[in-house]
Amino acid sequence: MNSASPPSEYLAVLVYLGVALAIGVLAVGASALLGPRKPSRPKLMPYESGNDPAGEIKRFPVHFYAIAMLFIIFDVEIAFLWPYAVSAGKLGMLGFWGLLVFTLLLFVGFIYEWWKGVMRWH
Repeated sequence: MNSASPPSEYLAVLVYLGVALAIGVLAVGASALLGPRKPSRPKLMPYESGNDPAGEIKRFPVHFYAIAMLFIIFDVEIAFLWPYAVSAGKLGMLGFWGLLVFTLLLFVGFIYEWWKGVMRWH
């Protein structure tokens, strides 16, 4: 095998990334070219089920977004357990101990957040 040519496994990933990037660029470009360009006062108003906005805009506290981000982070970390569940039989005791350490780290992070009061709604 020539050292200048990438392995075929990486070629498939590069083609996939190239196609994904091309689709994204084409979608944004088509939207910019074909989208309406005549902004008016009604078009620039916040959309609220087709009705005119009533009253002041209520801002959510930053704490709301912090809790949402923590939920997403823990949700993604729990999704990392799926590969272990699929290949648990092949990994043996090393895989078991690795999963135990991973789960313990998740638990410690959750307890720390709870202790710091991040999960408490004010």
